[in-house]
This record gives sequence, C-alpha cells and structure tokens, in this order.
Amino acid sequence: MKKILLCLALVLLSTSAHAALNVFACEPEWAALTQLLAGDKASIYTATGALQDPHRVEARPSLIARARRTNLLVCTGAELEMAWLPVILRESGNSSIAPGTPGNFEAARFVRMLEIPTHLDRSEGDVHAAGNPHIQTDPRNFLAVADALTKRLIQLDSANTVYYQQQLATFNLQWRAAIARWEKQAAPLNGVAILAQHRGFPYLNSWLGLKQVAELEPKPGMEPSAAYLGQVLNELQRHPAKMVLRAAYQEGRPSDWIAERAHIRAVSLPYTVGGSDKATDLYTLFDDTIARLLAGLK
Repeated sequence: MKKILLCLALVLLSTSAHAALNVFACEPEWAALTQLLAGDKASIYTATGALQDPHRVEARPSLIARARRTNLLVCTGAELEMAWLPVILRESGNSSIAPGTPGNFEAARFVRMLEIPTHLDRSEGDVHAAGNPHIQTDPRNFLAVADALTKRLIQLDSANTVYYQQQLATFNLQWRAAIARWEKQAAPLNGVAILAQHRGFPYLNSWLGLKQVAELEPKPGMEPSAAYLGQVLNELQRHPAKMVLRAAYQEGRPSDWIAERAHIRAVSLPYTVGGSDKATDLYTLFDDTIARLLAGLK
C-alpha cells in the first residue's frame, strides 16, 4: 500500500510540474513574448524561424500535429499567415484554437494598424485588408499585446492569475525602460531618408522617424526587375537616401544592387528574434536593430 501511495504522489507531483498550457506561436517574436509572460507555466512551440518568410510557410504534417495538441495559438494575424495557418487549423481538428475562441490570439487586433487600404485589390500584390501586419518592428506595440495576452493566459489558466499579473508588471517596467534607452540611442536616425526592399518597416519608420522614399518591390511581394531597380536608382538622384533596409529572411541581391550603385549602405535587420547572432531575445532584437541602423549612417 505504501508503494502504491508513493507512486500516486510521484505521479501527482510530476503532473503539477508540467506546464499548464501548450502554446503554438506562429512567429519567434510572439514565442519570446509568451515566454516572458508565462515562464514555466507554458510549453511553447515556434512554428517558423527568423530566416523564413512568414507569408510563405508550408503547412507541414508536423505543424498540424503540434496544433492538434495546442491550448493557445499566438500569431500576428492581419492575414500575415493566411497562406498556411487556415490549413493547419482545419486539418488539426482542434476546435479550441479556432478563430473567435479564447485559444486563438491575434496580436494585430490590439495595436493601431498602419497602411490600411482604402480599397482591396489583390492585383496590387500582397495587400492586407486589416493593414500592414509587420507590427513587431515597433517595440511600443508589445506593451498593448502583452497586456492582452496576459488577460488571455489568465482566461485559460486562472489558477496562475497572480503569477501572470506579476510577470506582466515586471515586463512593463523593464520594457518601458528599454524603449526609453533605445529612443535615446536612436535620436540620430530621426528624419533620415531610407529605402526598403519590402514594405515591411512602416512601424519602425513611425517609431524612429525614418523617412522612406521608395521600395525596391514594384508591388508588395513582387520581385523587382533590373529595369524597375534602374527607375528607383534614377529616383534617388532627386530624393537621396542614406541606406536601404531589408529583413534578414530576404534575399539581399536587390538591396546590394541599389547600394552599390547609389553608394549607400545595405542594412540587414534581424526583424525578429533569431534574425541575427545577437538578436537572441526581444531585448537584444531591438539592441541589434538600433546598432545596425546607426552603423548604416556611417
């Protein structure tokens, strides 16, 4: 009998040590934020890597299997994952993470969206009806997302309410201090003219006061031809720029082509956690982003 009771006690202890929530994060930035807020109360799986284009991901069987065991889906939303996530949700058969349920969390719903189209025309390229989905390049957006995500964690795991509230309070304090530090460091970037390889930086531009004068893609998601790049190069004679930006996951040939001929810097930004050797978490993501932008001024 003693052995049986001991075994039962060990099972109970083992069960209580397990994370309360299984989280499926679509992008690395949301996995990192969830980890800061949930700590050991969640087991977090990241569906994509920093060097993957989040617009274009294969709905692999392994992702479907993960989604089948998930309590909470944390994604950008705003149609960023529309090419692959609906397939995963449908094939997983997991109704607890279906759109509109507490288990389905879209970060873009909790921030002020930029570049919302006045009319939707798919012939114009990768245009998103809800606005530009690349919200993770402005650290201020993480404050609103963290608050909403904490409420969702509490809704799904009320037994750990106090813990989640404490984690949020710590995050808010440290993150606000970090934003103040980044903004002070980035002051020389205010008003600087830039190019972008893809329409991926409106939130970064809004935060730091960067002025984007052109994009290297003729339409969002469309590879530029040599002729189009030549047009951009001619435009730079009238509206010069200091640097051309691209995300780490993008192939760099268009940026390098322009940079070489316009005699400006081509700057690859980590874009998300893991996008560079130094961007290992949310804090170092922005540390490295600011450092790379400042280096582009030199």
